[in-house]
Amino acid sequence: MLAAIGAYVEAQVGRVTVRLPKALAEAALAAWDRDELGELGEETREQYALRGRAAELALIGLAISDRGCWVDDELVVDLDVAVAGAALRASQ
Repeated sequence: MLAAIGAYVEAQVGRVTVRLPKALAEAALAAWDRDELGELGEETREQYALRGRAAELALIGLAISDRGCWVDDELVVDLDVAVAGAALRASQ
């Protein structure tokens, strides 16, 4: 049921415009630019969840790289609603 609601929300919203302070925008860009070297071994649930959050952060960095623009001391970028939602969930 939640997934079905999500599909309707995404069709209506798609992207949401957010403003990020410089330090957060630069951290997201660094996550996108980071190279993953080596193979993944077995992970604990916590490591798996942390890697998932790192991937969401990198996707924000990609969005910043592709379509972000600086307005004064903030970065303005349109984020996919799912990525913005992941950031919201991480803050709770």
